[in-house]
Amino acid sequence: MKKYIYIVILLATANTSFAQKVDLALKNAVVIGQLDNAEDRYSLEINLTELLTSRGVKTIPSLNIMKMGSDSQLLASDSMTQVLKSKGIDTYILVNVRGYDRKFKPTSSRDNLFKSLELGSLFNLHQPDIVSVSFEFKFFRNGEFVTSDIVKCANVSDRETVLKRFRIKVGKRITSKWL
Repeated sequence: MKKYIYIVILLATANTSFAQKVDLALKNAVVIGQLDNAEDRYSLEINLTELLTSRGVKTIPSLNIMKMGSDSQLLASDSMTQVLKSKGIDTYILVNVRGYDRKFKPTSSRDNLFKSLELGSLFNLHQPDIVSVSFEFKFFRNGEFVTSDIVKCANVSDRETVLKRFRIKVGKRITSKWL
């Protein structure tokens, strides 16, 4: 009897861990930086767009779609969704600074795209006297949450170092998990 209970528990645990792994297989994406500072937002979007494009992913930064200062929730509207679908894009990547610590886990929130765009970011790309920045990536397809990921960049001293580490760490993550 104990063997059957152990087998059932083992199968239930294995099923749960396999269910959490998502095959992202990025082919196309709109990159949306969720930062208040326009310069930081532009830097993140352009860097991530370049990294994805260099690996064969059709990518557009949100700054090429919206006017500067526009509400990002416009990207979740039906008309914008149709325009992007006509261009062959159905995936959205939201990127923001999660915080300045190394202990963050990916979000457990499964909000849709509209709700996630509604949320802002409390952090800037760099703060004085920090040594680590955690970036959160949320992936959406057809307006629904797919998965999230955290990339931690350590040993940063200024804005340029943050962007340099971002390119290195995210470049590796794209190749190993997102494609």
